Formats: sequence, C-alpha cells, structure tokens
Amino acid sequence: MLAKQHIINILRKEVVPALGCTEPIAVALASATAKGSVGGVVQKITLRVSPNIYKNGMSVGIPSVNRLGLDIAAALGAIGGDPSLKLEVLSSIDATAKEKAEALLDEGKVSTSIDNNHGNLYVYAEVYTDKGIGKCEIKNSHSEVCYIEGNGHVILSKEAKPEDSYEEMKLLQQASIEEIVKVIEGTPFEDIKFMLEGARMNTHIADVGLEKELGLAIGASLLKGMKKGILTNDLYHQTVCLTASGADARMSGYQLPVMSSAGSGNHGLTAILPIVAVARYLSSEDEKLAKALAISHIITAYIKSYTGKLTALCGCAVAAATGASASIVWLMEGTYHQIGGSIKNMVADVTGVICDGAKIGCSLKLSTAAGVAVKSAYLALENIIVPADNGIVAETVEQTIKNMGRIGTPGMVETDKEILDVMMEKNRFKISSEIC
Repeated sequence: MLAKQHIINILRKEVVPALGCTEPIAVALASATAKGSVGGVVQKITLRVSPNIYKNGMSVGIPSVNRLGLDIAAALGAIGGDPSLKLEVLSSIDATAKEKAEALLDEGKVSTSIDNNHGNLYVYAEVYTDKGIGKCEIKNSHSEVCYIEGNGHVILSKEAKPEDSYEEMKLLQQASIEEIVKVIEGTPFEDIKFMLEGARMNTHIADVGLEKELGLAIGASLLKGMKKGILTNDLYHQTVCLTASGADARMSGYQLPVMSSAGSGNHGLTAILPIVAVARYLSSEDEKLAKALAISHIITAYIKSYTGKLTALCGCAVAAATGASASIVWLMEGTYHQIGGSIKNMVADVTGVICDGAKIGCSLKLSTAAGVAVKSAYLALENIIVPADNGIVAETVEQTIKNMGRIGTPGMVETDKEILDVMMEKNRFKISSEIC
C-alpha cells in the first residue's frame, strides 16, 4: 500500500536539479566519467547514443558556450566536467575548459553515432587521452552510470534496471489518483517542504528569461502583448508567460539550474511554474504550495511510467502539464472527481503532441501545455469533463492514462523514427550546403 514515505522517496529520486538539457547533460556526464577513469589530456571522444538522446540533443543550447548539440556537451564534460555532480556536471566549467572544448570540436576530434540496440535512453562514451582510454555507459536514466572502464580495467559493471522498476514506483502504479492525492494531503509539511526549492529555482530562471529576452523570447513577447492590451493580463496568460520564459532561458543554454521532474528539466518547468502562477493568484501559503507541487510531480511520474521516458510524445504536454492541471484543481479546492476530470480533459486535448527534440522552440510547446493545463482545470472545476465515449478517454482516470501510454508506445514508435529521419535529413542538407 502506498504510504507517505514512498511518496517522499519518489520525489527525492524524480525531482532533482539539472543544469542544461538532460540529454546532452547525460552525454557530458558519461564523457566526464570516462575521462575520470584514466585522467590525462583529452585527445579524442567517440560517442554512441540512442535515437532519442540524439534527437533531444541535436539543437539545444549548452550551458557556458554559444554552441548547440551533443558533441560540445561531450567535450565540455570530458575536459572540465565534475561527474560527482551528476546532472549538474557542467556547473564547474571555466573559461579554459570552454576554450579547450571548442578547439577539440573544431579539430573534428568528437564524433557521435546512433545506437539502436539499447533502448530509448542510452549513452556510451569513449574518451582517449595521453594516459589511455576511458569508457562509460549510461542506460535507462540520465544519471545512472552502469559501466566504467579505464585502460581495460573494469571499475564498475552493474545491471541497468528499467527506470520504473524500483519498489516505490510499482506501488505508485497500483494506486489510484485519489489515493495518491490523499497520501500527499496527509503528509506533514516538514516532510515535503523541500518541494519549495524547485519553485524558487524554476521561478528564478523564468524571471531571467523574461528580463533578458532569452531564446525565442516567447515569454517576453507575451508579456509585451499583455502590457499593450492585446492579450489580457489574467491567470491564463500569466501562467503561459511564466512557463514560456523558463523554457526560453533553459533551451538557450543559459547557465542556471532548474529543478527537473521525471528526468527532464522542461518537465520540471511545466510541472512547477503553472503551480507557482496559480499559487500567486490565490495567495496560497507555503504548505499548500509544497503539497500542490508534490501532486504535480507525482502525477507526472505516474504518467511517465506508462508513456516512457523518451518517446514521440511531448512529455511536457502529456505528462507534466497533466500533473500540473490536476494540481491546479486541488489548489482551487476541487474534488477528487474534478482532479481526475482535469486529467481526462488533458488527455482528450493534448495526446498526440509530438516531441521533435529539445530546442528553443520548446517554449512554444511549454506555453501551450501550461495554457491547456489552466483551461482543463477550470473546465473540470465547472464539471465540464470529457466523457468515456470520447476517443481514448476511459471510465476511470487511471485507464485513461494507460490508454494514452499505449498511443506513445507502441503506437507512435514509427512516428518517432520518422521525426528523427526528418531532423537528420535537415542536418545533412545544412552540412552539405556549408561545404558547398
């Protein structure tokens, strides 16, 4: 039976700080770990990554440099990364490391290929230095190192367990949404107070994104529209603006950490910032905010356990925003039926939104997801809930979530391959054009 300690354990595992997009950061972590096994001066890096790691790392900004993609992340990790910091591995990068990493890239000493044989989340790094060859493998979780080798000596070798295989997640899958919310409601504030750090962290990067007009400046542009009277200055647009600004900053590669959720920084922005906006609107106390954030994160994790970590579906829309919508209903004193109703509304609305990799354009999807979260919550509070005779919506909210999971896997596996093919064709055309 699911208990408060299980909830706390899940939150401690799934809600952690991350500096930069988690896919290239996983590559940086693997490279830093591989280099650490031999030491020395980095001479060459060879990477093999799963298709979804490749897709999510192709076009995203990397903290501390004005470059995009996995290769620069690997170079930074190997030359100046601190593997003990896990998803904040690049927080120790200085100007010298940046210069050396860019030189390594410019010399063509970093190469990446796609590996289709190890699931959706896989990174293998070989780092060649003047002291030898270091190897590292990460599988199933962005920070789960399962193999380290230095100069032929195996330092670590362990089985890579499925991400959702730990005991607390199994108990979570067996619980109903109502049971989950009730457990969080009964959890003492002191035990869940750590949720507030995520609100502080993600609000800070959103504020910076707004002020500096980073990335595509979606949030800043929406704010201008509100000030001009073109857009209304209401809860809906405040939520959309705040969430977009966080993605604007993060996807541009701005060097500030975010609190992630279910292995993704953008999920963390989507699970947290709409709740912050609504809590501000309601003048909610810290305890109420902390529990609302816990509900959002836990439902996000629950949904991701069915959809999978990296798929063709945009997890910010189908998982994190759905968790946020349910949490908004709870913040606004909705019933358990209405909480489930908001989830059904979200599934009916956003299922099918694709993930075409991490990039500055993600701020558009996050802003859309945040807006739909507010809309779905409000409609549920008005008892407007999509009925079970509509599409994939089922009688129960739990079955509705499972149905959505099937749409992602196995339903959109071929879609995912096609998305990556399109992106790679674009990349090949760009390279050939530059050569010509």
